[in-house]
Amino acid sequence: MPADPAALRLALAQEVDVATPTLDPGWRDAVAAVPRELFLGSAAFRPAGAGWEPVHRAEVGEEEWLRMVHSDRTWVTQVEEKDAANSTGPVSGSPTSSATLPSLVVRTAQVAELRPGRRILEVGTGTGYSTAVLCHRLGSENIVSIEYDADLAASAAAHLGNAGYTPTLAVGDGLLGCREHADYDAIIATCSVRYIPHSWFWQLNDGGSITTTICGWMLAAGLIRLALDDEGTAHGRFTDDTITYMLARPHERPPRPVFFRQDGDTRRARLDPGLLEEWAGRFVAQLAAPSAELMTTGSGIILRDVATGSQAWTEPDDGGWSVHQHGPLHLWDQVEGALLLWQDAGAPDLTQFGMTATPFEQTVWIGSPEGPNWQLPV
Repeated sequence: MPADPAALRLALAQEVDVATPTLDPGWRDAVAAVPRELFLGSAAFRPAGAGWEPVHRAEVGEEEWLRMVHSDRTWVTQVEEKDAANSTGPVSGSPTSSATLPSLVVRTAQVAELRPGRRILEVGTGTGYSTAVLCHRLGSENIVSIEYDADLAASAAAHLGNAGYTPTLAVGDGLLGCREHADYDAIIATCSVRYIPHSWFWQLNDGGSITTTICGWMLAAGLIRLALDDEGTAHGRFTDDTITYMLARPHERPPRPVFFRQDGDTRRARLDPGLLEEWAGRFVAQLAAPSAELMTTGSGIILRDVATGSQAWTEPDDGGWSVHQHGPLHLWDQVEGALLLWQDAGAPDLTQFGMTATPFEQTVWIGSPEGPNWQLPV
């Protein structure tokens, strides 16, 4: 018997419901109702070694395609602005658009505490799938969605129209908000940001909220809902989710040269660099070194500062670790100091982290605003 899209959607909704026991039934029903197959077009990318391999609907057959589409996973649809539909072989590079896994879409929406009747700005339309989920639950008339890539925006508009949803769509840099349709009761981002953009504050109604993932160039993110108080300051605590969206394109790492080891200062490391394999540990590390990226080797880690070219790398040394540092910033010193503060606080998970933010100063802290804290690179 051919695959039934409605039955597959229902099975997907049940899978999402089991994975998220506290999920509001309204979001589960949205997953069961929105025809995800309409939003992936005719092809998607899947990982293939160090690159990405296109999977074409016509080649795998309709039944297999529908089963793929209705799995709770992210399907990459664009890599370095190359569309899957126009790719005939593997490509390399970083994903630039995707159909996000449904459980993450509804989890983010639930964290945002969205309610029918409130005006919502979604930053990052992508394929339009997450926009459709919002429309189904909250009403198309309440949703404004903005997409950075004009071609993606046109494709998403067609997908949404075919599915019967009519949100207000815009093309532009979502980090600037969408002033022509402001003000909003809530802003929700389906991309990660290094800090909260100024414009999002200015386009919120009193008591409005911002829900996004804060992520650095070490790619450990924290999902947070920030509520705006009467004085224009936003406050919130991170969830325990270990997830991330793609970084907003203007917040992505700039092009950088290949790493080359150079002579530098060498000392004994006080901590095992394996702490950076822990989500919260890596989150802390990128707070301390916000313009650094992390690479791993067979024997340790490498830190490289994108802004200054400073480098640090670790190597095993007599049962411990030695660290080598080169350049104007001693990156390991910065990271190690932050990790020690985190350990002194009991090495908590992200639920013990919070954030206080204005358009001009944004601080992530442990425990309370008076606890260990770090400034985001606003």
